[in-house]
Amino acid sequence: MRLFLRLIVLLLVLLGVAVAVLVHYIKNPHVPAYQTPDEVIYLEQWDEQARQLYYYTPQGTTLKGLRYDWLVALEQPFNQNAFIAADNLGRYGLLFDPAQQPSDSNPGNLPVGLARHQDTDSGIWYVDITCAACHTGELRYQGTAVRIDGGAGMHALASTVPTLKGGSFGQALGASMALTYYNPSKFKRFAAKVLGDNSANNKAYKRLRRDFKQVLDAFSDTAINDWRRGLYPTEEGPGRTDAFGRIANTVFGDRIDAKNYHIANAPVNYPHLWDIWKFDWVQWNGSAMQPMARNIGEALGVGASLTLFSDSGQPVPINERYASSVRVHDMYAIEETLKTLKPPRWPEALFGAIDFKMASKGRALFEENCAYCHAPRPQPVDKRLAPSRDPEWKLRVVPTRIIGTDPNTADNIADHRFDVRRLGWTRGQLSDQDVRLVGDGTLGDVDLASVSSAKGLAYLTAYVEDRAYRDAGIKGADKARMDGFGLPIGVRELRGYKARPLDGIWATPPFLHNGSVPNLFQLLSPVSERDTKFHIGNLEFDPKQVGYRTEAFEGSFVLDTAISGNSNRGHEFRDGCRQGGVIGRYLSPVERWALIEYLKVLGHSDLEQQLTPVPAKPWTPGPDCDALISRQEAN
Repeated sequence: MRLFLRLIVLLLVLLGVAVAVLVHYIKNPHVPAYQTPDEVIYLEQWDEQARQLYYYTPQGTTLKGLRYDWLVALEQPFNQNAFIAADNLGRYGLLFDPAQQPSDSNPGNLPVGLARHQDTDSGIWYVDITCAACHTGELRYQGTAVRIDGGAGMHALASTVPTLKGGSFGQALGASMALTYYNPSKFKRFAAKVLGDNSANNKAYKRLRRDFKQVLDAFSDTAINDWRRGLYPTEEGPGRTDAFGRIANTVFGDRIDAKNYHIANAPVNYPHLWDIWKFDWVQWNGSAMQPMARNIGEALGVGASLTLFSDSGQPVPINERYASSVRVHDMYAIEETLKTLKPPRWPEALFGAIDFKMASKGRALFEENCAYCHAPRPQPVDKRLAPSRDPEWKLRVVPTRIIGTDPNTADNIADHRFDVRRLGWTRGQLSDQDVRLVGDGTLGDVDLASVSSAKGLAYLTAYVEDRAYRDAGIKGADKARMDGFGLPIGVRELRGYKARPLDGIWATPPFLHNGSVPNLFQLLSPVSERDTKFHIGNLEFDPKQVGYRTEAFEGSFVLDTAISGNSNRGHEFRDGCRQGGVIGRYLSPVERWALIEYLKVLGHSDLEQQLTPVPAKPWTPGPDCDALISRQEAN
């Protein structure tokens, strides 16, 4: 009996320690302190109306059913301060302007990309995460914030997996919701804000607790599922997410069959959006063609509702199937607005004057070393995927065996397979969908018991898109226009990465598709000169190296390039054979600085006109390594 009591006491002590540790990290998450900028500078990439439309136009995502007024009313876990306060959400990388005020499109005065939409049946307003949340950047310098519209977000948003150190918006939101629900006084204050004069109504109060608990359970179930299955072993940290992996796990695992979950160990940066409407193919691996289908797939991954099966697991009647919360009119408005977005212009008054003599030399070096892959190639009308798109840029997709950068993203997209037979598709039905398989088999080769993520998403988004158009009364020429230039839902699977044009690239650190190189100077250096570990989460900009500052600071995230998915190899300039990721000759430090100076002006014709002609050496493929090895073996 005494031994039993000792064991009980020991268990209680251990439980108390665990609770104390949990409380400590909830109160003190591993995130940077928020510094309110003195001002926010906008770089005249578009007008204010376009900017606000982009920031706060909903896509139809639902964030587990979280309601807008709940988020506005929610308190922080251990105080009564608003959860949405800038000094709280700003710690997770979400963007505020200290001068912003509530508006019709942003009544809660939330950060960029947190919008709302109203459900047409219930009238409930839901929190909606827009594309602006991930595709808006900010650079800080000497107290000033430079907003990069369409740039790469540096927030820690996606992860809900519980970790002791915390550090993501998802974890913080879950903690605030849990402590609100289980703390009676906190919930009463919450209910008073949400229900107003109706908060004394016991029936309304109980209904609010029930509905709130359902959303809290949904967050908890996702966190436990992701943690238990170990789905995301490579920590993403600020500015990265395994986009394809998360979308695939959400769509194929959560919604169709738990056997479809796959390890997602390939975090990528959020790509910048200016000029993307001109690209022949989009996504890091050049796998998607149609704008509307791309946006619907992204919205499904971020949490748009989708009706496939009943609560009992049976397919719902055909007249209910594929109904979703995606908002095609709003998606089209965002896509059209993005066509007006210009690359950011280097702010000389803040970051320093451009050295045009050095930039002139850099232009010649760019033509020799970079233009072969990165220069846009406008296509004549008869060779365009979309004849009405002018210009249409054909972009190179460089195989991973050549570019040498971390292959996880491209390999996972090509290799992961999913069983979608529960959807009951037949090849006859699929042939009626506006999907074009490019370069890798035909519909007859598609195995619905083992379909790739790209193909599976293409067909699923085709059904969702058709249903959304039908519900919105859109058809014919209007549908083709809203699809984007009348394009079909093209899909291809390449083990490579797209070499996009570099206009405005200076404003999008860190670099490579997985954010594993902190600045442009290191990107132009041999791998041996690149940092193998560096700290991110600090928005402070280094205008000389051209990247975020990476020294240690309180609350930083350490990006370790030795971890799977984080490799900083490849895209290397080094003398010797062009293999193993070596794509160009060694560049001296002076040549690197010259190239960086040119990248500051690239894409702005008035700046490029100030450059002086410098002869460029022709691009060469480098030494013939196979012949060199043969000669060495012969000797």
